Amino acid sequence: NRIEGLKFVAKIFTNITQDHLDFHGAFENYKEAKELFFTDESLKFINKDALAIKFNVRNAFTYGIENPALYQIKAYSLEEGISAIVTNKNQTFHIDSPLLGLFNLYNLLVASACVNELVKPDLKDLEKAISGFGGVCGRVEQVAKGVIVDFAHTPDGIEKVLDTLKNKKLIVVFGAGGDRDKTKRPLMGKIVEHFAKIAIITSDNPRSEEPKTIMEEILSGFAKKEKVLTIEDRKEAIKKALELKENDDLVVILGKGDETTQEIKGIKYPFSDKVVVNEILKNQG
Repeated sequence: NRIEGLKFVAKIFTNITQDHLDFHGAFENYKEAKELFFTDESLKFINKDALAIKFNVRNAFTYGIENPALYQIKAYSLEEGISAIVTNKNQTFHIDSPLLGLFNLYNLLVASACVNELVKPDLKDLEKAISGFGGVCGRVEQVAKGVIVDFAHTPDGIEKVLDTLKNKKLIVVFGAGGDRDKTKRPLMGKIVEHFAKIAIITSDNPRSEEPKTIMEEILSGFAKKEKVLTIEDRKEAIKKALELKENDDLVVILGKGDETTQEIKGIKYPFSDKVVVNEILKNQG
């Protein structure tokens, strides 16, 4: 009931994948809870390329790339950023952005659709705003040369980020949150193994659980253990990744994004992946 009583100007459905099963018990329960959010007559935007959900069609706008939608990507390129052509009824506008990845194209598409319906801007102004947007803190954010941090902490989120960066040789630092859905932990390990040159499993808000137990559950998803390290101390794990990094490598630190704490046994300690990276690099000279 955390959003009970709130009124929303617009609602956006991006996708739904395995998450929060520790609260909902089963995926279908989670899906039904999400669907309830879209049953009213408020302005809503629905991704036609995602898993189908039930929604009230009144004041609903669809968007998509693969399937026909009201806001439709007609052509796009993901080389050196994002370039795309969007059509909507009798309108056409362009998306040109420095952001990376297919998931960011979807985000820019629906954000543009939402602004277009709410504000009715001049399309040239919309295009200018898109091109000038540098991204969200903690989402595929480059915090130093060859080092990226991202909030991804689910199998789907991790796969999307690493697939975006797959043309690089990846050293991936990641963990899984304690007191949360345990079934996703080996899946996260399996996905990271597929993309990473080297994987380093570490702590990520273990909460009341023992970090080693969480790390072992992640490790069980790896078919081969030769290219994976387990380092409980997150700062030491990041330091090791930076030490192992060669010129063409990209260090990807997943799970926290722009978070500034690490929760252990009920206490939230100050911790920022970005700050730690810069401290280590500064000390390395």
